Amino acid sequence: MVKEHDHFKFNTGVVGYPLLFVLIIWIVFWFEVRFGFDFNHLGVYPRNIVGLRGILFSPFIHSDITHLWHNTLPLLILSMALFYFYQPNAWKVLAIGLFLTGFLTWSFGRPANHIGASGVIYMLFGFLFFKGIVAKHFRLIALSFVVVFIYGSMVMYVLPIDPKISWEGHLSGLLSGTALGFFIRKGVSRPKLYTWESPDYDPEEDEFLKHFDENGNFIERLPEETLEDDNDIKVFYEYKPGEKNIDDEQ
Repeated sequence: MVKEHDHFKFNTGVVGYPLLFVLIIWIVFWFEVRFGFDFNHLGVYPRNIVGLRGILFSPFIHSDITHLWHNTLPLLILSMALFYFYQPNAWKVLAIGLFLTGFLTWSFGRPANHIGASGVIYMLFGFLFFKGIVAKHFRLIALSFVVVFIYGSMVMYVLPIDPKISWEGHLSGLLSGTALGFFIRKGVSRPKLYTWESPDYDPEEDEFLKHFDENGNFIERLPEETLEDDNDIKVFYEYKPGEKNIDDEQ
């Protein structure tokens, strides 16, 4: 069981792993350009057995420097948010999300090589947005609004508006991230419950509510407290001027 203080902890992995992902895709692109290789054939090719290898390789392959640059910053920022706010589930989300995104693209995509990390970016976007809403934690909800504010315009690219863009990969990523946002529940920070929000809360046992009557009026002293006071033995001292004390005569 993950405790509350285990969430939202900054460590080297929060920055280190996202930087590593970005570094790898840049190294792959540099290798292609430097040595004249073309890895596009390793992308996801729908409904072809060999094309299944693209599920693993396609996120690291990009067609040109513009394609690579457009994916670099979103991948870096969203993956850092994942590793900070959802640290216990970060690797699970990446592994399952990567597979689901690639497999869905393979299932209904156009017969072409689908490459690039944009599918993973859309998966992260879908997960971070919907998980924050479902979790109902104020920090995670705030993250959801920040994500949709910065990258909300990406949603239009899940539609076939440009034949050069793999909208199937984008849609697959968004669907995968959304599904993970609803189904992954363990290891997610939960909002702190007040006493009256607890499932076993009994208003009759609430000491605070006992000081209010059925009309909502405040009762300064409860009936049982008044009864106890009436049963107490009261001793009164009275001073009368002019009377001598025994000690004064000695």
